Amino acid sequence: MAVRPIVIYGDPVLREVSKNVEHFDDELKNLVSDMADTLKDANGLGLAAVQIGVPLRLFIVDLSAIDITEKLRVFVNPEILETENDCEYEEGCLSFPGIYQKIIRPADVRVKAFDVNGEEFEMKISGMAARAILHEYDHIEGKLFIDHMSSMTKTMLSGKLKKLSHAS
Repeated sequence: MAVRPIVIYGDPVLREVSKNVEHFDDELKNLVSDMADTLKDANGLGLAAVQIGVPLRLFIVDLSAIDITEKLRVFVNPEILETENDCEYEEGCLSFPGIYQKIIRPADVRVKAFDVNGEEFEMKISGMAARAILHEYDHIEGKLFIDHMSSMTKTMLSGKLKKLSHAS
């Protein structure tokens, strides 16, 4: 379909709590297709709809770049049911180009969501996929990965963050 521009830190839409998807229709399928094209173009692992300026409870995760057994996963109106086993790992975010930081997140997650056709599913997943799901889930809640950083780390990054927020 089309590559859409990614919203950069500083844009207030990134702090909005996204609204539920109400209709599982061609418009939703086209949005997911655009998100997949955008994610692939940006060489990312995950993308929330709000990151392209559409504040809907929808995100995609595609770990095929780091694991050939993986494929694109679509999460519509997701719910995090359970998390456990915190671990620290470096993260980046397409809305924060050039910024990477170690973040503590659960290593295991159980999530319930709908696919693009409106079929409900539940899965328990670990490792990088769990981290990506939780990162993207934060986006639809209006939370950003910098919210998981210490105030000292944010202070150290303040110059880069200021530059990003003025660029948007």
